Amino acid sequence: MTPQTLTSPAQLDALRKRLIERRQGNKTIVTICAGTGCLACGCEAVANAFREELKEGRLESIVELRLTGCHGFCERGPLVVIHPDEIFYQKVKPRDVKLIVDQTIKGGKLVNKLLYKDPQTKQVIPHEREIPFYKKQMRLIFGKNGHMDPTAIGDYIVLGGYSALPKALRMTPEQLIEEIKKSGLRGRGGGGFPTGKKWASCRKAKGEPKYVICNADEGDPGAFMNRSLLEGNPHSVIEGMIIGAYAIGSHDGYVYVRNEYPLAVTNLSVAIKAAREHGLLGKNILGSGFDFDIEVSRGGGAFVCGESTALMASLEGKIGEPRAKYIHTVDAGLWDKPSTLNNVETWANVPLIIEKGADWFASIGTDSSKGTKIFALTGKVNNTGLVEVPMGITLREVIYDIGGGCPSGKRFKAVQTGGPSGGALVVETRDEAVHESLVAHGDVREDEYAQSLLDLPVDFDELAKAGSMMGSGGMIVMDQDSCMVDVAKYFINFLQDESCGKCLPCREGLRTMLTILTRISEGRGEMADIDTLEELSQVIMDTSLCQLGGSAPNPVLSTLRYFRQEYIAHIKDKRCPAGVCKELVSHAIDETCTGCHVCSDPCPTNAILGKTKELHVIDQSKCIQCGACYQVCRFNSIQRVKRGEGDAVQARAKQLWKPHVTPRETAAVA
Repeated sequence: MTPQTLTSPAQLDALRKRLIERRQGNKTIVTICAGTGCLACGCEAVANAFREELKEGRLESIVELRLTGCHGFCERGPLVVIHPDEIFYQKVKPRDVKLIVDQTIKGGKLVNKLLYKDPQTKQVIPHEREIPFYKKQMRLIFGKNGHMDPTAIGDYIVLGGYSALPKALRMTPEQLIEEIKKSGLRGRGGGGFPTGKKWASCRKAKGEPKYVICNADEGDPGAFMNRSLLEGNPHSVIEGMIIGAYAIGSHDGYVYVRNEYPLAVTNLSVAIKAAREHGLLGKNILGSGFDFDIEVSRGGGAFVCGESTALMASLEGKIGEPRAKYIHTVDAGLWDKPSTLNNVETWANVPLIIEKGADWFASIGTDSSKGTKIFALTGKVNNTGLVEVPMGITLREVIYDIGGGCPSGKRFKAVQTGGPSGGALVVETRDEAVHESLVAHGDVREDEYAQSLLDLPVDFDELAKAGSMMGSGGMIVMDQDSCMVDVAKYFINFLQDESCGKCLPCREGLRTMLTILTRISEGRGEMADIDTLEELSQVIMDTSLCQLGGSAPNPVLSTLRYFRQEYIAHIKDKRCPAGVCKELVSHAIDETCTGCHVCSDPCPTNAILGKTKELHVIDQSKCIQCGACYQVCRFNSIQRVKRGEGDAVQARAKQLWKPHVTPRETAAVA
């Protein structure tokens, strides 16, 4: 599309009308997810195969190929959706493209092998909107991703993009701020601070210039919401920032994005350039007299730079270290000037609120948490990916109805929300061992069960009451094979690596905490270590300079709260109940072994002995307890037992084992 500088809202409306008219007709639209996940799965090769097939079949005039942002269902990529019928094909390979073109595009028939099959009901579901993963979502922000080319500003305009901007420019800044306040929008970066209140404080602050900043320094393990929004719909963030800048009186904006997000940086840069060319950024935006522009700044990858003051220090070219917040950044932030910082998802909500109204937005969610929230659903769950759900949905609905539960029928154990520095674990408290732990810790009376926290509404305040937090939106599911001591050790190790080291409580406290957790996981712990961990956690939370240290102990405190018995088992019994901690576990093969030999190949030390169709054994002197064999065994024949008990299990197996005959062999004998 040839750039057209728009000098008024009327010209923008006319452009939108022309673009919509140009697209009317009976064209088939083939959308291919081209987010980072699907790129890693080979979506570019799929797109090239489509181009060749459409060219060869002379179908280019009636079929449009569109590479879009992330569709969310990352578990099933590469994804292809054919519109207008929303036919959903998963795990598409280049060799499948000819079949799709011949059967679906030309013949109107479905390619059954590429359709989604519900793992629970075994039902084949052809349409995207009917797939359980999407059915319970409310994709207000993320929904446009699957319909637009993020590098084509026209796609965003056709879908209603930049329609909120003229409306905002007709309002006074005070009216705009009141509308955001009325909507109840809270910051999606983790703190949940009311956005309208932050804007109002910054507008009233003395000093010029004022700055608007987008925090895209997403560093939580397993979280990729901001990356996918910037990759798939950067214009929604740009439009939100323009509106926010007008509200607070800013003319300069920055997007601070991780350098490890190259596709997000590329698509955002293309979008900013297109917005400038169309007069939506720069001088006299849409003839309003308001000037505003945005620069992209690449972060160096430090986790602590997600904290507002550390981010601003990095933007200034200094070391990314936080500062004490006795002076708020809305009064003295970037270069000691009033600054408003919100994260990617918060900015993307702003155009929706202005376009559809604060009352509409406030009607979604709970009393204290309005709108929707995007979560990165990962870990031990069947359907991993990005989900956008209304605030107030329960964890059970997210994990089971959308996520499809844990793979291989394993028991759900816990879910970690809020990222490592704020991450805590919410569990099914009807579990007997967990109940005993809660009683011992005083969280419930002995004669009652706590309500299952799986039925907890997901919002800022309810998660905080349960000892967790919303955070930026990471949600990691864990099953029966997850060790809570190991989980706490993993996150504390991550955080002590990422600590800037500026303040002693965080720097030395996390290092000491990691030493204690390592000692417990290796069977060298003492009961006094539990008291030390709790006391140390409180000191770190109370005295650290910033929220990295202030919330870092949460993984330890929450696992102690809900899984104290696992700590005790590691200390007193020298046993890891989940069989994860290598120093406390042995792997052994029992009498159910079929002799399939599958476990032998991934073993890095050749510790598994035995011929096909004969009982296998693990040489305990060679085994390094990596668990590779345990992961691939299809018959649950490999057991995780207490350290030193492996030989006894295998000796018993030799006495009880009988040759296994397959159904095919039985039929042959008959």
